Amino acid sequence: MACCEFTYHRPESMQEAWAIARRLGAGTLYLAGGTELLPDFRRGAESAAHLIALDRIPGLAGVSTEGGTLRIRAMTTIREVAASADVARILPALSEAARSLGSPQIRSTATIGGNFCRAVPCADTPPPCIAAGAEVRVAGEDGERRVAAHEFFAGPRQPALRPGELMVEVVVPPQPPWSGVSYQRFARRRGSALAVAAVAARLVLDGDRIADARVALGAVAPVPLLAMRAGRLLEGQPPTDEVFARAAAAAAAEARPISDLRGSESFRRHLVEVLARRAFVEAARRAREWAA
Repeated sequence: MACCEFTYHRPESMQEAWAIARRLGAGTLYLAGGTELLPDFRRGAESAAHLIALDRIPGLAGVSTEGGTLRIRAMTTIREVAASADVARILPALSEAARSLGSPQIRSTATIGGNFCRAVPCADTPPPCIAAGAEVRVAGEDGERRVAAHEFFAGPRQPALRPGELMVEVVVPPQPPWSGVSYQRFARRRGSALAVAAVAARLVLDGDRIADARVALGAVAPVPLLAMRAGRLLEGQPPTDEVFARAAAAAAAEARPISDLRGSESFRRHLVEVLARRAFVEAARRAREWAA
């Protein structure tokens, strides 16, 4: 099927992008890498009369750190996220998630901003960011604001952006001492395959107890989901197989999967339980190695 017709705009500043979006109004979309948006056009899942490309806007790409805070600008490609030494040092689970996304060609074009803003349930980069307590910085003509990563998804393909706003960066705060984050996913095949289910978990250890826990689920709900009950069941408990099993079962119960060609509802719930246990084990191991 041929792609629909649209007018292509290429502003050179955020101010120009906002002005175009305000002038054209409804039927206007921002374009990052286009690896999700353009295929959606071809299959009729998305349409727009105008596309505003962001690739010429300076300052919207790159990875930086400041006092332990990790900043990943929206137009940073998934390949750059996967290759970043700063990402690997501060949030290795995000490096792993980025490496699992698509093919090398896709990773060279897709951006972390697009992966967030297309708001597809099976996106790989949001769950580890949610587990790490990240925020999304967005900006528009009325100013800037920050949105907790787990609140950035209003619904399937519905980011929590106001008209004209664009995503600027993902901000990952300094991770607590003795913490570890893990990302586990299952796909039907190796290589370029969408996740059937995914779990990210961060555990913070205090001696022989889990002081804090965050559990994020991907591909098993309309949006990336913060599993609150699973996290509460881990907190204050020792990092044992028994505790992990109870919390993993809770995560599976919190999931809201559908049945489709990639997996049934019951299969996805089973995957969440298996992947959650794996994530807890690896997160605890990384937490113990924190000072190394």
